[in-house]
Parts: sequence; structure tokens; C-alpha cells
Amino acid sequence: MTMLKVENINVYYGTIHAVKNVSFDVSQGEIVTLIGANGAGKSTILKTLSGLLRSKTGKISFLGNDIGSVEAYKLTQQGLSHVPEGRRIFQQLTVEENLEMGGYMRSKDEIKKTIDDVYERFPRIRERKRQIAGTLSGGEQQMLAIGRSLMSRPRLVMMDEPSMGLAPVLVQQIFDIIKELNEAGTTILLVEQNAQMALSVANRAYVLETGKVALSSSAKELLDNDEVKKAYLGG
Repeated sequence: MTMLKVENINVYYGTIHAVKNVSFDVSQGEIVTLIGANGAGKSTILKTLSGLLRSKTGKISFLGNDIGSVEAYKLTQQGLSHVPEGRRIFQQLTVEENLEMGGYMRSKDEIKKTIDDVYERFPRIRERKRQIAGTLSGGEQQMLAIGRSLMSRPRLVMMDEPSMGLAPVLVQQIFDIIKELNEAGTTILLVEQNAQMALSVANRAYVLETGKVALSSSAKELLDNDEVKKAYLGG
């Protein structure tokens, strides 16, 4: 089943044409990744899907509903969640307060149960639940950001550069978490500059260049593609 369908979107920052006639889709149960250099339009696409930016053209459908003009906060209710670039946790709140904010539209009982589920998945976050979030390490903050995104019980989670700024050992942990989430039934749209890691966990991938889709294929085929190796994998 196609969960997310993006058709011919064009996004501008003033006069700058950042995303040009981009189309792609994500099926239920997949990990789909968007890879490309800085400035290729990857994060802009996620912000557009989240309702933070608007496309001038085209259509965005999620679970069969047109969401191109839906307000950002309502998309969470529809089952779409966004882990933003740079984590964007609430630095002055505790870990648990951050999680509660992620479930703000749900009942107290639902929030409590989901927090317990998040702690089960992230034992390190449980250990720090009373700690001020801004004092966590980078890896812990990324786990918290992912945990917060799960508080709305999303059908699809969009992750923007989850490995950014992390040590290699933590990058591996984050990608292990992404695989585990997917195996537990969460569909994932992943934006990532670490193309090697992204392609190693994804089912399919789209390569973006200067705001356009330059290539699309299975992740395995792109890992073996000489052009992709040369441009993104150091091969």
C-alpha cells in the first residue's frame, strides 16, 4: 500500500527555486531514503511534507488524503511525525517533559503508556528522565528526539539527518534504532548525508541533485552504482 505519494512539487525560498518538480512515494513498511549533497533540497522536502513550507504546484497525499494545505499540527493527528534536523528538543525541559510535549494531543493515560513504551525502547533515556534535556549528550538528544516523535503513535516517521554531529559508534546505534523501529512496523522516510549508512538500511532511495530527483532505485542497486559511489560513497 502506498502510504505517502508526492507528485510534482515545487518549493521556493523567495526567488530561489529549491525543489524542482519532485515526485516520489513511500509504501507501508518501507524505509525510503533521500540522499544528496548539502543544498540538494532534502530538508526542504521534509519541511514541505510537514506543512512548514508549501509547494507551489503538485499534490502530497498521505494515507489517501491530500495534505498539501493541512496545518502542521494536524498532520501529527493524521499519523505523520517529523524528527527535525538538529534534534530541536526543548533544552530547558526534562527528558520526560519533552516526551509529554510529543503526545500533547493525546489523553493522559495514552501519554503514560507511550512514555513507558519509549523508555522500553530507549533504556538510556529512562535513566535520564528527570534530567534537563539540554545537558544530554548528542546521541542521547537524538534518541530523545526520536522518542518524542513516537509519542503521537505515528504511521510514518520522517527523520532529517539523524546522524549529524555524532561519533561513528553513536551513528551505528542510531541506524540500529531506525532498523528496529521499521521492523516493529513503523514506515520511515529518511533524509541523510551519510549515504553509505542510509543505503545500508533502506529499501529504496532517491538521489537529489540541485532540487531534482537525479536517480531512483533500490538501495542495493544504488550502493553498487559507480556514479553514486564516486559522488557520495567515496568510491
